[in-house]
Amino acid sequence: MSGCSEKVVHFEVTARCSATGARLGRLSTAHGVVPTPAFLPVGSRGTVKALTPDELRDVGVSMVLANVYHLYLRPGVDIIERAGGLHKFMKWGGPILTDSGGYQVFSLARLCRVDDEGVVFRSHIDGSEHRFTPEAIIELQERMGADIIMPLDHCPPSSASVEGVVEAVKRTYRWAVASRRSHKKPGQMLFGIVQGGLFPELRQQAAREIVSLGFDGYAIGGLSLGESKSVMWSVVAETVTCLPEEKPRYLMGVGSPEDIVEGVSHGIDLFDSALPTRVARNGALFTVRGRQNITKANFRYHDSPVDPECDCYTCRTFPAAYLHHLFRCDELLVYRLATIHNVRFMMRLMERIRETIKDNTFADFKKDFLSSYQVTNEEMRVAQKQKWLSKARDHHGDID
Repeated sequence: MSGCSEKVVHFEVTARCSATGARLGRLSTAHGVVPTPAFLPVGSRGTVKALTPDELRDVGVSMVLANVYHLYLRPGVDIIERAGGLHKFMKWGGPILTDSGGYQVFSLARLCRVDDEGVVFRSHIDGSEHRFTPEAIIELQERMGADIIMPLDHCPPSSASVEGVVEAVKRTYRWAVASRRSHKKPGQMLFGIVQGGLFPELRQQAAREIVSLGFDGYAIGGLSLGESKSVMWSVVAETVTCLPEEKPRYLMGVGSPEDIVEGVSHGIDLFDSALPTRVARNGALFTVRGRQNITKANFRYHDSPVDPECDCYTCRTFPAAYLHHLFRCDELLVYRLATIHNVRFMMRLMERIRETIKDNTFADFKKDFLSSYQVTNEEMRVAQKQKWLSKARDHHGDID
């Protein structure tokens, strides 16, 4: 297992849904056990925006995601290492997964040059150039001490030609070989990443090749980049069939509530996304009926919580009218309150999913949830995604 001690690092499937591919599991790491399926809030720069580590624990978060590219630029790995590693630097005692920066090959394409040996990034902060190789990315993550680390991969856009995707798949495999060979740190899991764009045959080929290298888990990357949901789930279904049953499966960058439920039914164990925290700061709060725009006038006199079923601090303490008022006045407190709510909503959703898999009632739960949860219109969703990606590129960095 990539030089890891099996006494510390272990994954087991403990129950399955008989009517779907959903599975219940336990992912044991050096910093604690993560019950799966699990959702990871995104903290690219070492913080989940607006929340303290204590607040993350209070709402039920078991593992968070950080990003090597951003932490390498600021504050620098030397500073993190000097603090005793990323856990001590962040004051987060639970498990951490670090992304390799491969996504930035896509999101910051204007600022990078890709070749077979790695990537040259031009810093969005000061314009300085930095060379990232697969080996260097592994070394940086080993020094930071994350529990799960990701290899450098080449993430092509969803519009890429088959020739471009073939090249990205070959490059990702070569980088995976180099990453697997260079990873030495005990007690740390290294996942392989499956690329392949929107081409099922390429996805299956890539999955078989990555699995042959014997990683500790497997991630499906390069999706939720603007393609339709039907296409995304078709690709996921084709890919999962080539992944081993005994290893954790991670669907990268997917995090809307309806997608979590659908992804679990395909046998996915881990999810991450900036969506819940990002939309919270824009006034969109999750409820069992779907997203609610708290800035709309109908919440001005709403004297009940935005979600009466929610047990988070925000809903236990404040009426929706108060949140509406704070948003209308641009008060900073509301970013914290809205984020607490959305992250707790996601944790409650995961708790319910795990309960129903254990009871073998997940199929009924999925049907009931999707029938009552009003999803964002497909055209609007794609437009919002493209707007966000464009904004991220314009700001020369990710917006989590």
